[in-house]
Amino acid sequence: MKLTFSKFLPVMATALIGAASVAQAADPITPSAAAGEKKAAMCIGCHGIPGYQASFPEIHKVPMIGGQGAKYIVAALNEYQKGDRKHPTMKGIAASLTEQDMADLAAFYEKQNVAGAEKTLPAAPANVAALLDKGKCVTCHGTDFNTAISGEYPKLAGQHADYLYVALKSYQIAGNPHVGRANPTMQAQIQGFTHAELKLIANYLGSLKSDLTVHPQSRFR
Repeated sequence: MKLTFSKFLPVMATALIGAASVAQAADPITPSAAAGEKKAAMCIGCHGIPGYQASFPEIHKVPMIGGQGAKYIVAALNEYQKGDRKHPTMKGIAASLTEQDMADLAAFYEKQNVAGAEKTLPAAPANVAALLDKGKCVTCHGTDFNTAISGEYPKLAGQHADYLYVALKSYQIAGNPHVGRANPTMQAQIQGFTHAELKLIANYLGSLKSDLTVHPQSRFR
């Protein structure tokens, strides 16, 4: 007996409902720092060496991710994976990661902080304060640039100034298949700044104390 299209519809609907039920029943991702430590071999060659410098798109220290917020690390990896952040090496690494991998790596690096260390917030020079106000930087990144209003935003205080400078400039780049970042909020905020002004901001942020650190790790495990 042939199964007509009208008779096939209930069967297809039942299958779809069943698939949705299985998806809803899937266990939520539980980050594991211990698992992340085992998966970090691909990261330590750059992020586990104090003072290590990258050469793309220009020479600068790779960012400190020890102590960075887990939600931000996951968000950044997703952006590299999707191509919203253009970086050949990071795109290749992120493309190999599952959501569970990202969550585990983020949990591993988040715990490598120097929380509890005394932090000072020196007053920004008048010209820098004006730039920070123009960019409305504290609105998202917090008044101390170490306590963002949401976990998806990065801690900026104490980050390498040369990396921050390169990152800020990347939001001004459009239409380049190899370089640039596509975050619409940052793109809108950064467009009105000169490179000299961005360097002033980066240097000030880099001078602040924060939770960020580089946790030296052996290449050999």
